[in-house]
Amino acid sequence: MDQARSTISKIFNGEPRSYTRFNLTENMEGDNSQVEMKLSADMDEEVGVNGVGDHLNHNSTHKPYMAQKFGRSPKNLCFLAATILLIFIIGYLIGYLAYRKRDCDPGCAVPTFAFESSAVHETGAAPLMDWDNVKSLLSQKLSESSLRAVFSDFSSVSHRAGSPGDEDLGNKVIKRFKEYSMKSWSDEHFIKVQDRPASGYNSYVFKNQKKQLLDGFLSYSATGKVTGAVLCVNYGRDEDFMLLQRMNVNLSGKVMLIRTGKISFAEKVANAAKVNASAVLIYPDFSDKAIGDNTHFFGHVHLGSGDPYTPAFPSFNHTQFPPVQSSGLPNILAQTITANMASNIQRELGGLDSPAVWGLYSKLGAESDVISVEVNNVLAEKKINNVFGVIEGFVEPDRFVVIGAQRDAWGPGFAASTVGTSVLVELARSISAMVRNDGFKPRRSIIFASWSAGEYGSVGATEWLEGYLSSLSMKAFSYINLDGIVAGHSSFKVSASPLMYSLIESTLSEVTSPTKPMSLLSQFGMGNWESHMVKPLRMDDAAYPFLAFSGIPSVSFGFTSTYSEYPWFGTLLDTQEKLNSITLDQTPQLAVAAARFAGHMALRLVHDHLLQLDLTKYNKLIRSHVARINTEVNAVRQAWPRLFREALSVKWLMSASGSYSRASRGLAMDIQNSDLEDVGMCRTINDRIMMVERNFLSPFVSPTQSPFRHILLGSGPHTLEGLYLHLKALQREQPKDDCDVFRTQFALATWTIQGCANAVMGHIWAFKYDT
Repeated sequence: MDQARSTISKIFNGEPRSYTRFNLTENMEGDNSQVEMKLSADMDEEVGVNGVGDHLNHNSTHKPYMAQKFGRSPKNLCFLAATILLIFIIGYLIGYLAYRKRDCDPGCAVPTFAFESSAVHETGAAPLMDWDNVKSLLSQKLSESSLRAVFSDFSSVSHRAGSPGDEDLGNKVIKRFKEYSMKSWSDEHFIKVQDRPASGYNSYVFKNQKKQLLDGFLSYSATGKVTGAVLCVNYGRDEDFMLLQRMNVNLSGKVMLIRTGKISFAEKVANAAKVNASAVLIYPDFSDKAIGDNTHFFGHVHLGSGDPYTPAFPSFNHTQFPPVQSSGLPNILAQTITANMASNIQRELGGLDSPAVWGLYSKLGAESDVISVEVNNVLAEKKINNVFGVIEGFVEPDRFVVIGAQRDAWGPGFAASTVGTSVLVELARSISAMVRNDGFKPRRSIIFASWSAGEYGSVGATEWLEGYLSSLSMKAFSYINLDGIVAGHSSFKVSASPLMYSLIESTLSEVTSPTKPMSLLSQFGMGNWESHMVKPLRMDDAAYPFLAFSGIPSVSFGFTSTYSEYPWFGTLLDTQEKLNSITLDQTPQLAVAAARFAGHMALRLVHDHLLQLDLTKYNKLIRSHVARINTEVNAVRQAWPRLFREALSVKWLMSASGSYSRASRGLAMDIQNSDLEDVGMCRTINDRIMMVERNFLSPFVSPTQSPFRHILLGSGPHTLEGLYLHLKALQREQPKDDCDVFRTQFALATWTIQGCANAVMGHIWAFKYDT
């Protein structure tokens, strides 16, 4: 090119005063390929609007300089011709190569990726770190020694909700967040709780014997004094009461003696209230020998979560709201007693033998086995603080996963709160260090939350959900619960939304067991991890309100014992020494594995382009419910053909189930055919994924009356499980009014599933109904 420039300079007999632009244009999908060669050192020359100078010579009244010299020498003309030909050949080659690059074969096209693919590619502001490197960094930063130190810092003998000890721990947590350069804040609430009387005791008197004073209590019990005959009811489940009814045992007015386990305290009391019991006494299951004969324990009996005196709205300031209370508050007395007290009562009971399937080996109780129960709990207002820290995302900072742990406890609460709080703080330290020092840039944000008043029914967490529900609904895409993550060593259990099953399975395969050289999946999955490791999400689990009240996919997990639950939850004996006795002194190792499990899930959710939430996992659950309902509908038709005024058909429920199945498969196909380099496209797909859990919340029931509106995993007559139980009741009793109620609930549940399917489909013109 320098040679050509020199030649032209000689021809012009001086420095060139202009430039020439060569345009090589081909019609390639409407684009022009242009080759421009500048032949001027003067960069201040102006060109015309069409890209070519109208008058490139400053002397516009004369002919162009080249024209003036054009005919001077045959030699110069030859040089000029050769130069033009050379430039033309160069331009042609460049244009040809550009054309070939753009018209390559289809194999060069941008690839598409399946939903499960781990080969993701980052765009925008956050260069993607290889997932193996992310896992390795987290593993390096979590260690047994660091967790031991945090255990020591956050252990406390007394830190009940709203106490100085609780506030002190909250200040420690927020101080750590600030040390890690995280944005941090606290959220203040004023809540009402029930505590044991400051002076005096709750008590009972059995058969006019000595009054027994009780140190334990159940918050939110009704108060007062009642007298009635004792009746043993095993675990207090619906099936336990139904068995007694089939035995023609009178349940009305009885004081129910119920052992711990299987369901929450609140569910036991609610079931007793449904059969018109007068009171409930709950004692430790005799199979839990470790708890001791004289250990008192604590809990709550609110059939719900959050402050029951501000149902479905936040308790920022009680004076702003009318005097209302949750429908989940019991109207009967409830109290805990020790194992020794229960044993003394059972030894003196008469009446029928308890059913052999219960394994109680005692009498049920006779009308003469009279007991008086007195509950004097007092209502108190407390100020609590939830504490937060955030690691902001680099691409979608407004979308976030929440990792949370309960901070308060009835006593030391080492397994109940200290381990979870310590793991929360260590995960915050480790991931923030990965961002500050190692180049990790999460696409989305991670919020770390330390909740207060968890022992009273996830009050702190629920009040936060109620206070910010409108802003959380399409921003919080998952909740990971750290409560009780180490309560044994021989088993590992998970409770979660089905949307998270695929993510959980992949995480189990990635995290190494702390006790054996294999993954958690290999150690505990036994070939079918869903059958051996998944258990239902209970109402007293802190993840439950996130899922069933707010429609946020949630997960709880933890190391447990194979055949029994950790016996010291809800007691004053939940210490580090007790937990070490259960874990064989492996508490730090187990806590590290639990931290990696939680960390891997959170990091995967903020690392990948698409949220690793699998919509197809709900297909099996919906079909299972539909099949059970269809079986019971047919049974009712055969037993009572005239029960319903109009024919009852399951057709539309089956149709809605099919619609959801097709919609979930359709979204999977859309994902496979999408360009994951398109940030907007990924966000749109993630929006459709995030809608699913929220759209399973029934819009037809009031959250003040039925807060857990999720029709598949919630609680109440609006759920598919509620419809199944309603049909069971109709077979026994056939009340006409209940038939109409059932038809209404049945129709609303059907449309809730269809509405969820419609939302997953995306565009309204994609909707299709079976006729």
